[in-house]
Amino acid sequence: MIRNPSGNTFSIKNILRALQYKNYRLFFGGQAVSLIGTWMQQIALSWLIYRLTGSPFLLGVVSFSSQIPTFLLSPIAGVYADHFDKRKILIITQSLSMIQAFLLVFLIAADLISVWWIITLNIMLGIINGFDMTSRQAFVVEMVENKDDIGNAIALNSMMFNLARLIGPSLAGIIIAAADETVCFLINGISYIGVIIALIKMNTPKPENTFRRNEILNNIKEGFKYTVEFTPVRIILGQVALISLAGMPYIVLMPVFAKEVLGGGADTLGFLIGAVGVGAFFGAIFLASRKTVLGLGRVIARTAFSFSVAVILFAHSDLLWVSLLLMVAAGFSAMVQLSSGNTIIQTITDDSMRGRVMSFYTMSFMGAAPLGSLIAGSSADAIGAPLTLTFGGLICMLGAIYFTNKLPVIKKLIKPIYVEKGIIKEVAKGMQSATHLRMPPQG
Repeated sequence: MIRNPSGNTFSIKNILRALQYKNYRLFFGGQAVSLIGTWMQQIALSWLIYRLTGSPFLLGVVSFSSQIPTFLLSPIAGVYADHFDKRKILIITQSLSMIQAFLLVFLIAADLISVWWIITLNIMLGIINGFDMTSRQAFVVEMVENKDDIGNAIALNSMMFNLARLIGPSLAGIIIAAADETVCFLINGISYIGVIIALIKMNTPKPENTFRRNEILNNIKEGFKYTVEFTPVRIILGQVALISLAGMPYIVLMPVFAKEVLGGGADTLGFLIGAVGVGAFFGAIFLASRKTVLGLGRVIARTAFSFSVAVILFAHSDLLWVSLLLMVAAGFSAMVQLSSGNTIIQTITDDSMRGRVMSFYTMSFMGAAPLGSLIAGSSADAIGAPLTLTFGGLICMLGAIYFTNKLPVIKKLIKPIYVEKGIIKEVAKGMQSATHLRMPPQG
């Protein structure tokens, strides 16, 4: 057992403590298999598109076609997540995702596959993901009984995601070389069966259905008003959007650095992407080792700075070993920053608003990322990739400075919520009779 200076314990039992809850254990096991299949499909689909068309532009179009529906439908999905059983929503979305994967298998087997079929099925997957991502993130809180373990559960999700990101693409490459893309799609379709079974076996309280179809717009407005007026949520979502817009495009420009700056090939690109995954994995372990959500604001501020520095230094590195270390640092910092923000938002948001707030979290990430990639690509053509990445890093650093300056305000507004929920062990006068916040404090 190792204890770091902040008092967090690096032991297997502590890191995996969210697995003590049966529902979360079922969810974790099902997702661990399914996410590997998802990454296999993503790599296989990119390879299939490029094999069919030879067009980098169509690679972007296919990616865009799956992201835009998710971005546009997230607010509506948030309303459904707040009023319906999230477990049942996930059973439906996972079942539809399975059908999407099997449709790809059928079209290839029947020799009917075309780029337009792929774009159509990607739009279908984007619609499904709009509901799936929002409901899945909001569902984590319902599976973990002790609120102190919410951060651990979110960190374990990130750990699982990044392990799948390391395993899935490698398996896909081996399978495509030995057979073809069809096998990857088939494995992904089969992998959903485990998730669906896990969701069916869960025991979750049935939510009260207060949904009215003619009130969808009002529900979205209510969620937007809550998100905008609740200062901590607004600032954190702004930080998420900023790193997605100005910082995360470094992934899109990675092939340029691998080939033009470092003088390597596909293997160099693989090493760089792998280094990001390794950093993110260790970031997830770091967060999972934390015993409380207290102090995550400072963690966001520090990792926002370290991410900015790592990106700027990477932009000017021409040594592979230095670039790899910087990508580990960038992966660690980005994962810790985003997951910490997710944890704080999940902890302080009122239960009746969680689905809608998490839909705006999804929008902040999914909406800014494609736009940032488009800007970064255009900028790299005009002024070069190193300068583009430098400017992006500097913008992220300004965001880190702004967030750090706002920390005292965030702490002041969050503290009474943490006291009320028992996260801060403090008994203040009148706190015992306090009611749950239904609208955020002004500020």
